[in-house]
Amino acid sequence: MLKPAACDVAVIGAGSAGLAAYHAAKATGAKVLLIEAGPGGTTCARYGCMPSKLLLAAARAARDAREAATFGICVGDFAIDGTAVMTRVQRERDHFVAGVLEEVAAIPPSDRLHGRARFAGPDTLTVDDHTRVSARSIVIATGARPVVPTDLAETCQERVVTHETVFDLETLPRALAVIGAGPLGLELALAFVRLGVKTTIFDEGDSIGAVRDPVVAEAVADQLKRELIFELGVTVEAKRKADGDILLHWTEAGGKARRGTFDYVLVATGRTPALDGLDLNLAGLDCDEDGVPVFDPDTLRCGRSNIFIAGDANDDRPVLHEASLQGELASRNAAHAPKLEKRTPMPQMAVVYSDPDIATVGPGWDKDAAEGWIIGCSDDVGRARVDGRPSGILRIYAGAGDGVLLGGELFGPDVEHLAHLLAWAVQLKMTARDVLALPFYHPTMEESLRTALRNLADQQKG
Repeated sequence: MLKPAACDVAVIGAGSAGLAAYHAAKATGAKVLLIEAGPGGTTCARYGCMPSKLLLAAARAARDAREAATFGICVGDFAIDGTAVMTRVQRERDHFVAGVLEEVAAIPPSDRLHGRARFAGPDTLTVDDHTRVSARSIVIATGARPVVPTDLAETCQERVVTHETVFDLETLPRALAVIGAGPLGLELALAFVRLGVKTTIFDEGDSIGAVRDPVVAEAVADQLKRELIFELGVTVEAKRKADGDILLHWTEAGGKARRGTFDYVLVATGRTPALDGLDLNLAGLDCDEDGVPVFDPDTLRCGRSNIFIAGDANDDRPVLHEASLQGELASRNAAHAPKLEKRTPMPQMAVVYSDPDIATVGPGWDKDAAEGWIIGCSDDVGRARVDGRPSGILRIYAGAGDGVLLGGELFGPDVEHLAHLLAWAVQLKMTARDVLALPFYHPTMEESLRTALRNLADQQKG
């Protein structure tokens, strides 16, 4: 017998989008139920942003120790304790997760349900075998999960890891194969190789870090291939050896067959919305070919229903700040439906913490659209040279007619910060000349952005 429950807004998922959705809906005075099936703690804290940056921080310390001689500093005996590295990653990760769990625990028990939610109708959910929820509106905020090819999972078994399991390793592996040269695979591959792990990164495509601007892509490849072994444009086949290790076979572009043995295979080929098990067919929603409900990106409403979808679950802009903003918007619209608020337009922003970092602001490079752009460039940064770091390259795009900034692709030290400045300028519809009227301190990495903007201003008409 299912216990009945009723609410104005039911939120499925207590991740970044779901928690934001709960608090925003609660602020409207609505009766809200937050439903979570897993251990909680958000993808960012438990599996993503925070543990990966903890591993990258250890990698940076190791690299700095190796390169200290550049500055005339002798480090002496140098060693990496893999167990100690992973112990710190896990300890600090658990600290961040605990903070999120405290936030969830502070939510009144009457507003929380634990269990797997399934649609029983457009306005009805069942939670495991204990509760039937009637809701005026529903927000889907179930996040996403890693994709692991079935054949690889069956062959490698416990030796295949993803971003959800790699941080639970007790020590650093000896040799690691990373499948996927996108942002996630690149970050983790660089972290492990800098920590002394023999690391090779494989990808069926030929791009690194999802960089599309050909000039920036060339700079990225030139710099990162000094550290990492890349096998691009290849398909990998795996076999399990008698000792448990994984033997990979692949063919190089020239047709030469290669093979290598690895302790683990880290699959970083992408994430898919975690919508399986929701019984969306009973919600009466139209779905695309990937099974994601068709929704309005401006309101996050699915069709003409009172169901909204936010965060990684809709696969629109799968980054934390977008997930939180979407959660807030979806829940406000869920509470106020049929009166709907539209999302405030803001430029896309993505960062790869590859150190030198990669960042994209706006839609990114488009060969056809670039015919109507002017492009500013900077590839020499005094502060980077002082710090013994590669300058990288910045490419900033603006409209040729009005000079309004459109975005850019950036590669270099700390461009995560420059990306914020550029994104703000793009959202404010500023020109290069507008931004150049603002202060730039010397000597800072921000001066590289000023150089690119000066290059743009020189090309700006009028």
